[in-house]
Amino acid sequence: MWRHIASNFLTISVLILAAAGGIVAWGKAQYSAEGPLAQAICVQVEAGSNMNRVSADLAGQGAISSPQIFRIGADYSDKAEALKAGSFLVPERASMAEIVDIVTRGGASTCGTAVVLNIGVTALNLRVRELDPATNRFENKAEFDPTTDEGPEEYLAVRDKADTRFSIAMAEGVTSWQVIEGLKAAEFLTGEVSEIPVEGSLAPDNYEVKPGADRGALVALMQTAQQDRVAEIWRNRADDLPVTTPEEALILASLIEKETGVPEERGEVAAVFVNRLRQGMRLQTDPAVIYGVTNGQGVLGRGLRRSELDRETPYNTYRIDGLPPTPIANPGLASLQAAVNPVDSEFLFFVADGTGGHAFAKTLAEHNDNVAKWRRIEAERANP
Repeated sequence: MWRHIASNFLTISVLILAAAGGIVAWGKAQYSAEGPLAQAICVQVEAGSNMNRVSADLAGQGAISSPQIFRIGADYSDKAEALKAGSFLVPERASMAEIVDIVTRGGASTCGTAVVLNIGVTALNLRVRELDPATNRFENKAEFDPTTDEGPEEYLAVRDKADTRFSIAMAEGVTSWQVIEGLKAAEFLTGEVSEIPVEGSLAPDNYEVKPGADRGALVALMQTAQQDRVAEIWRNRADDLPVTTPEEALILASLIEKETGVPEERGEVAAVFVNRLRQGMRLQTDPAVIYGVTNGQGVLGRGLRRSELDRETPYNTYRIDGLPPTPIANPGLASLQAAVNPVDSEFLFFVADGTGGHAFAKTLAEHNDNVAKWRRIEAERANP
């Protein structure tokens, strides 16, 4: 009898263990399986939140099928205590395992509201942008010039929210003076910058910042990034360049940056300058002359005068030999690379072609023909 009871108990135990194993396997499969979310969403994790709240929110938005399995899976993967505050994009059909990774991996928020200070060559503006999860594209909600305009309601409503992200977008070709003036206008930054950084020493890029970030620390970060870029491109430079130091390469890159806004032309513009330097020809580049007039403080806003082209200044490349004494802007990585690895060409001249790009020429005669075409285009535009 006891043998019979023991046998039945053993059988039942095996069945229970098998059932438990099946439940665990089913739970694991559910945790890793494609989720029910039909359209991407933003999930907000408040500071001090926990997996109970997050799982309930996700279930309410239809992102997970089981809050219990979500929490158990987070525990099992040792991520239950690793929640990160922020707003995160959860893509459609994301599994519970993928969602746990999204809300615990850390780093910048991936959706929600973004406040972006754009420091451009011709304008400064602050934009409030909102990510549409369905399209994964940001939509502008407001835009204004913080130096002249009051912040609109759309900005004031999100400025102090914990999940609003802030960033500085520094365009290629802006001057150091423009950068500092832009940072001064960012009320979400703190601290002072005592002097304008050396021209060319700041790396154009997008810098995500926390509210209250120090301006001086941000400038130092921009300088370190540019130093690293210059060092890298100099290590990978072509042979027999007419520029002999990283500093000269930086100056040349700034001229390239200011001469063309067409990415595909950078190598050819670089080739023209390099060929001229090799032959002892003057560079004759208007942006350098303009920098000598403005000292990098704003946009000239008009054409160069004859007197300015004739005046001998350190930046008048119609009157001086070789490179100007300093960069004339902060060049981006592509212009830095072009400066030390120009395309192989015999071009010595270029002029605007009316399409936003330039017409290149090997001889002065060809160049004069291109200039005549450009003058005709200018005349037609002035008298439509």
